Amino acid sequence: MPDLGTYAFEILMSYGISFGLLGALVGASVLQSKRVKVALQRVENNG
Repeated sequence: MPDLGTYAFEILMSYGISFGLLGALVGASVLQSKRVKVALQRVENNG
């Protein structure tokens, strides 16, 4: 691991926050996809 110097905490926190936000976006997309899929199946079965 490279030497991050005096800003190591800030750099690692920014990476952690970025990865956390990306994970939240992926999770929200997966949940939304499942909801839309169920809704579409419901509409197709009733039509």
